[in-house]
Amino acid sequence: MDVTGYTQEFTCPIAPARMFKALILDSNNLIPNLLPQFVKSVDLIHGDGGAGSIEQVNFTEGTDIKYVKHRIDELDRVNLVCKYTMIEGDPLGDKLESIAYEVRFEAGSDGGCNCKMTSSYIKLGDFTIKEEEIRAGQDKARGIYKVVEAYLLENPHVYA
Repeated sequence: MDVTGYTQEFTCPIAPARMFKALILDSNNLIPNLLPQFVKSVDLIHGDGGAGSIEQVNFTEGTDIKYVKHRIDELDRVNLVCKYTMIEGDPLGDKLESIAYEVRFEAGSDGGCNCKMTSSYIKLGDFTIKEEEIRAGQDKARGIYKVVEAYLLENPHVYA
């Protein structure tokens, strides 16, 4: 089993706890409402939302991904860290066994937060993951963060 890892970091003006609540704890409600043109629903299909739970993200027709399933591996509400693994879905294709993610929200010096996302691609065979494919996935994730950030800036009372 070969693993390739990538890390993405960025800052935002929203407090870490608010970003964690919006993007991690309430994503099943918030993301389909903010991005209905891409995400149809986020459904909890096993568990209570904590470690060991499995959620399925269903995308709208016309997108290149039909669905993905994530297993929540760790949910640390104190340190604002979530570890989860994509265990099923179109992005895995026939070359990836899974993709493990760690998302961490830390306090920034300006009252906002530093967001760090690490992705580990667990490959099924001997092949090279193309940098542009990774970058495209990271850009999509960053786009979701930016939409949530804008929503939280416009609605300072939400997740306060």
